[in-house]
Amino acid sequence: MSLAPLGYQNGVQSVRREETLPHELVVSIQRVLDLHPGPDADPLDDLSDEFSPIGVLNQFFPDEASLSKLEVVQTELAASEKELQHEIAELQEDLRQEQDPNRMQAIQEMISELLGQMSRIREKATESEAVVRNITKEIQVLDLAKKNLILSMTTLKRLQMLVTVLGQLEEQVRDRKYQDIAQNLAAVKQITASFKPFSSLQRISQISRRVQDIQNEVRTKIDADWDKFYAQDPSKPVKPSTMAAACRVIDVLGPEIRVQFVERYVALELKEYRRIFKASDEAGQLDNITNRFGWFRRSLQTHETETGRVFPGDWQVGWHLTAKFVEITRDDMTTLLSKAGSSLTVKLLLDTLQEVLDFEASIAKKYVTPLPEILKATQPTSSARINKPISSAFESHMNVFVSAQDKALSDMLSKYRGTKSRSSLEARTSEDDSDPRATVLPSSTELFYFYAQILEQCASLFTGQPLYDLCILQKKWLRIYAEDVLVASMKRPTTFSRRSMETRTDMTQLMNACMLINTADYCHTTALELEEKIREKVNEEYKEKVSFSDECDLFVSAVSAAILVILKELENGCEPAFASMSRTAWGTVNLVSGQSPYVDDLVKAIEQVANTIKPLIEQKKYLRNVFDKAASVLFGRFTHALVKSRPLKEIGAEQLLIDLQVLKACLLRIPGEVNITANYTRMVNKNTTRLEALLKVIVTPVDPAEGFILNYTLLIGDQSISNFQKILDLKGTPKAQQNDLMDSFLTITSTKNDLENTSFLSLLDMDPTQASTLGSPGASRVNLAGAGSEGILAALTSPPLAGSVSGSGSDTPPRAEASSKFSDFRRFVSFAVRRDSVQP
Repeated sequence: MSLAPLGYQNGVQSVRREETLPHELVVSIQRVLDLHPGPDADPLDDLSDEFSPIGVLNQFFPDEASLSKLEVVQTELAASEKELQHEIAELQEDLRQEQDPNRMQAIQEMISELLGQMSRIREKATESEAVVRNITKEIQVLDLAKKNLILSMTTLKRLQMLVTVLGQLEEQVRDRKYQDIAQNLAAVKQITASFKPFSSLQRISQISRRVQDIQNEVRTKIDADWDKFYAQDPSKPVKPSTMAAACRVIDVLGPEIRVQFVERYVALELKEYRRIFKASDEAGQLDNITNRFGWFRRSLQTHETETGRVFPGDWQVGWHLTAKFVEITRDDMTTLLSKAGSSLTVKLLLDTLQEVLDFEASIAKKYVTPLPEILKATQPTSSARINKPISSAFESHMNVFVSAQDKALSDMLSKYRGTKSRSSLEARTSEDDSDPRATVLPSSTELFYFYAQILEQCASLFTGQPLYDLCILQKKWLRIYAEDVLVASMKRPTTFSRRSMETRTDMTQLMNACMLINTADYCHTTALELEEKIREKVNEEYKEKVSFSDECDLFVSAVSAAILVILKELENGCEPAFASMSRTAWGTVNLVSGQSPYVDDLVKAIEQVANTIKPLIEQKKYLRNVFDKAASVLFGRFTHALVKSRPLKEIGAEQLLIDLQVLKACLLRIPGEVNITANYTRMVNKNTTRLEALLKVIVTPVDPAEGFILNYTLLIGDQSISNFQKILDLKGTPKAQQNDLMDSFLTITSTKNDLENTSFLSLLDMDPTQASTLGSPGASRVNLAGAGSEGILAALTSPPLAGSVSGSGSDTPPRAEASSKFSDFRRFVSFAVRRDSVQP
């Protein structure tokens, strides 16, 4: 509780506003007085703007009982004030002393004296440095003389050694003592390098030229001895040990000399190969590739056992010999393959390539090093051309292999394509009756088995452009198989001809459609696996280009077409029952007595189709979607027949309500516990509820009019006069009575602001055509991404029974538009695979 008077508070605040000290001054005072505000500090020590005397007073006197300590607080404050006055007096005295002019002058004199002493010390240090320099000057001269004398003696000694060794080296070169030459030449080159700073001296320059002449002479003698050794001249034999020592001399001469020597040897070894296997001669043709490799293996064996033994192991002369052979052979293969052109057969190409790959593998095994590493290690640093394996020459001609696979696939599928060929379904029926468990077309498994074989074969050869070209070829034939085999099979005529007046379900068509669904799903799944496998094998630059998404979409379309076939057969099977319903004079029915006779036939037809397809379709997601679309079709046909059979009258509408419940129970029963989903149940219930609302309005008597109209607004939920007239037309109300009812409808609904402008009746076609509600099997594509349809009435209308909707703004929709939307069931057949795939 604050005890400070209000007037005192206002006064203090006014004084504080007028006498506020600058922040910098407050900080300086606190630093001088050593004030450190904190949680335990005296609040009276705070000089900041946040100081509140009211708060201080409230701390001293937090309640009424604390007023008894008023005298104690006053005593403490007085003591604090006295102590502060004493501190202020001391500070003022210190300040007076600090401002004494005499004291300041004394301090300045002391600083001047100090600076003078520092200047004298600096002068003394300079003098001392000069004295020391004079004392050590002669010593430094002696050190420099000693250093120069040692360098001169060392240089002269080295020069003496160099002249001596040069004399010995000349004698050794004359006598071809290569082992001694290697040691002395290395020493001469090392000593000569130390005389490089003195190269301008005549004597040193003469010695350098002499050393270079000796190296050239040694190189000439080694070349001559090598020619004798390589030619194996019996009159002038050269021992292998002599040439082995000469190779050590070449090592001393430098890496450039060694490379030249090895290249000369390799050229001599392969000179005969170039002569025998010219690309223009018969021996050098593609079909003689085995002879090339046989010749080189023999030459390599001779090199290792005879001539090549003189070379040091670290020279890897065998690698250089192999690299040069690969280079020559690759160039020949490039020329021969280009010259062959269109005459190059796939057998010759693959046989030759296999020989090449076997040879390259044998080389890698022999040297325990992959051939590309051997080629890279022997690549001359000055060469801009990268040495590649022999097999690289075949990569640009692998289109011959790809074209051969194209023809093989064409031959494989030719019996299933074309107007005169039999379909894949017919081939399966005639050839695979022995295996009734087959659920996919054998042509699809045969296709992907062939794909796997050629993929492995191509990937074992090349993983670059040829493999990508093969991927493009496989994509092409997947498209052909989907369109010309699967979808075309569904467009073939049925195995029997229906009589003109007979409508029934073609069980063969149903089984074929199920087979096609399974096959298309198998192709879809396997195509994705094929895409992933190619991505694993192909080179990095092609990975992003490999995609089978378009081809998978075609297989989805094939599934869609097969589902439409099933729905078409379901519609054909149910047609007699719906025709009987359409022909029934519901306006003359006087008694409701259980379900109508046509309902039994309708339920039997539905169950027949359902029981046929359930064990045949492997993937439950497809089966669930078939049932989704089938329910939509059946509700649409029921609505179609209901409209055609008007007038319904009250008793007829009651009878149809019973029939509708039987249809609903059948639709909820046919999927079974495994296949039924919450969405399917919700869709069936929603469509049934809307048809029930329609029939219940018709059942309601028109007299009294107010009750009939009120029931319409409750069940239908709109104020559309055109929809109300549709009810009257279905009910069979006379025209004269309709006018009065519509006037009453306008009067009553004008007072109800909660009614919508449209409802599910807005798109109800009152003049439905007799044409089938489904199109051709291949005319529509199932949408895998969307959810399943909720029925034909749900597709036709957006507003719920009592919900809000944004309508078109017109009470009467155009008849043509309504007719097309109501009769074209293809728009509402969507295949929601993704939705059903996540169903529990």
